[in-house]
Formats: sequence, C-alpha cells, structure tokens
Amino acid sequence: MGQVGKGKARARTGSGRESAYTVGLDIGGTKILGALLDPEGDVVSTVRRSTVHGADGLIAGATQAVRDVAASGGVEISRLAGVGLGIPGIVDHRSGTVKHAVNLGVHDDELALADLLSAELGGVPVVVENDLNVAAVGAAHVLERSAEQDGVEQDGGARDHEDLAFLALGTGLASGLVLDGQLRRGASGAAGEIGHIPVDPLGPECPCGQRGCLERFASGKALEAAWPSRHGKPSPVELFDAARAGDEEAIVVKDRFASATAAAVRLLVLTTDVRHVVLGGGVAQLGTELLDAVQDALREQAKVSPFLGSLKLAERVRLAPTDVPVAAVGAAVLGRRS
Repeated sequence: MGQVGKGKARARTGSGRESAYTVGLDIGGTKILGALLDPEGDVVSTVRRSTVHGADGLIAGATQAVRDVAASGGVEISRLAGVGLGIPGIVDHRSGTVKHAVNLGVHDDELALADLLSAELGGVPVVVENDLNVAAVGAAHVLERSAEQDGVEQDGGARDHEDLAFLALGTGLASGLVLDGQLRRGASGAAGEIGHIPVDPLGPECPCGQRGCLERFASGKALEAAWPSRHGKPSPVELFDAARAGDEEAIVVKDRFASATAAAVRLLVLTTDVRHVVLGGGVAQLGTELLDAVQDALREQAKVSPFLGSLKLAERVRLAPTDVPVAAVGAAVLGRRS
C-alpha cells in the first residue's frame, strides 16, 4: 500500500486527470462515518448517516454518504481519485469483496462491494479494507499530520507516527498494525487479532472456542460482565464513576481491567516494538481516565522487570484523536492508493 502518511502524494483518476481528493467511509452496524481529504491530506468535510442493513441498503447508504461528504466539501464526484471503505467482516482487499459482516446483514455470500459502489459512482475506483486496518492507518495519518503542523521532530521526525498499533477496546479486542509506514495485514488477514491469545487456560470460555482469551478480560464485553450497567449509562462509564466515588469493588474491577489492557499493550510492544499504541474503540471514549489507569498499570508491571522498564511502555500509549473520524480518514488515505 506504500507509506500511509504521504498525504501530499497525488493520485490520478481513470481519465488521467490529476486529483487527490479522496473519500473514506467507516461503515459500522449502526452508522456510516465519512471523511473527505484534500490534496494535502487534511480533512475537508465529514458526514454521518445511519446504516441500512442488507446488500442493497449497504450499497445505497454508502453511495449517498460519498455524495453527501463530497458535496459538503464542494467537490464533484468526478474529481475524486478514489474511495476507501472500512468495514467489519471477512474482507478481501484484493477483490474488494466482503462476507460474514453479520452486523450489516451480509452473510455467507461474497458481496462485490468495491465493484458495485464504483458503478454507482460513475467508475470512481473503490478499495475495501478491514475496519481495524483503516483505523490504524487513520491514526497514523492524523498523528503524523499533527506532528508536521506542530513542527515536531523526534528521532525519525513526524514519520515516527507511522509506526503504531491501534488497539480497539470495543465489544471484542483486536488491533490494526502500521509498521514502518506499511499496513500489516498478515498472510491470512489475521495480524493483530491478539484478543484470541489465551492468557488463562482456566479462564472463561471464548466464542472462538478457546478458554481464557485476552478479550475476555480486556474489552467492552468483559467490562459489561464484570460491572453490569445499573443506572442506564454505559458500563465503562458507570464503573469509572463508581471507582472515582470510592467504591472498593469498582476500584478492584477497574484496576483488573486496566491491568488486562496493559497486558495487551505489553504484548503488542513485545511482538512488534511499535513506537505508539493508540487506544480506540468504545471503551476509549472514557478518555484520560482510561489512559491514566492503563499507564499506571504499565508502570506498576515494569517495577518487577528492568527489561520492561527499559521499554518505557507507558510513554508509548496514547488515546485515539477524537476530533476527526479516524477510521474514515484511514479509509480515505487508502482510497488514494486505489
């Protein structure tokens, strides 16, 4: 895919005209987030639409989202160099197909999403990628652009931000990887699926068929099981509220979750040695309270090991940017490689 952060690189449309406006869509079970990038790699406009399930609804919704975000930025569809889609399910980025996106009403049959959407958009090239991968690419791009604009120079300069793991703390636990500027998918597309690494052979059964998988301890679902919502707020919010108020049981659950998340960070750094681990997903909406808890857990774990201490794990962790739809931006970045 090339260097993910080279936002100033220009692409060409099918007609040969130079253009670098691209659209990215982050398609989830309830909403579609869209972003339009300009030739410099900056976000021009964004859009949010509800997801319509089923193949026909998915195509129609994606088509309208592209049209809406392009119109909002004053860009005609014919000027787009490409469109990128981030979507859950089993994605073949080479053929642009997706299947088993059950939360979107796409099941066993492969849906030729790239070709069908391209036809609706008058032939604009379309690429399709796994949702975690686009989130990782988007995080790298946004952090790199911020560093460039702030004039940050550290080691390799702004390009340092193109070496990261995006750790999604959602219903499950998984990560997307950008290593030295390259998106790492893996031989079978399973790179970053650390949530299904068993850490406790006597632990709870995981839907994947194993026992004691990491995501059974570090995920939104794990938090819901350990601290069910009692007042109508999301479980993570209620847990951290209760811990802040001094509830001893809540403090124990919070610390246990922070330690499990820290273990996921440690696993990513020890296997890939990425410069940054970016916390994203629904649980990361807790913000700095979550970041502080995970960093504290990493520092505590490092006390028993000079080796871990030397890696400065806590300093590598940061929150995903919240001012832009990171996954949609990543999809747009990949769209200019279409």
